[in-house]
Amino acid sequence: MKRVIIVHCWEGYPQYCWYPWVKKELEARNFEVIVPAFPETEMPKMDKWVSKLQEVIGELDEELYLIGHSIGCATIMRYLETLEDIQKVGGVVFVAGFNENIGFDEIQNFFETPIDLEKIKVKSKNGFVTIHSDDDPYVDLKYSEIFKEKLEAEIIIKHNAKHFSGEIEGEESCIELQEVIESVEKLLNNLIKIK
Repeated sequence: MKRVIIVHCWEGYPQYCWYPWVKKELEARNFEVIVPAFPETEMPKMDKWVSKLQEVIGELDEELYLIGHSIGCATIMRYLETLEDIQKVGGVVFVAGFNENIGFDEIQNFFETPIDLEKIKVKSKNGFVTIHSDDDPYVDLKYSEIFKEKLEAEIIIKHNAKHFSGEIEGEESCIELQEVIESVEKLLNNLIKIK
């Protein structure tokens, strides 16, 4: 069974922003989609979030696709670091992802040690896609280049999409994100090309 798990952002929840729309669209394409609520979302703790993701995933196979948003991407990377040598997921999509602290004490616990991108690179059978916005107020576009170089990720840059969030600090709510659907389909069909 093709499965997708969406890992929400800091202060996110299952019904937030584009998650319900992506869930519905992927379910229409015969994916089982889970958007779990992660614990203590106002003050995310890496250990608790990775444990929650492990619990939700259960038995890992290459029909599993992971989608992360913001700190959800770091959670996925930390999860992938825990896998045995032969274990892999089918594919990974990052939305507004980053691999180091972007200036917030509340999430520093995710980055006490550097994320091992070399180890993570081989943990996705069909590769990585990273979606960023050219006006994200929190996440610099340099992270798209880091993921391209270190993970051989395909990069998608959206214009004026900010942090792909709900209504925060005047940001218009992002309630649909077609690029996530397209990215999962590309990963499923092993069509990722590095630009």
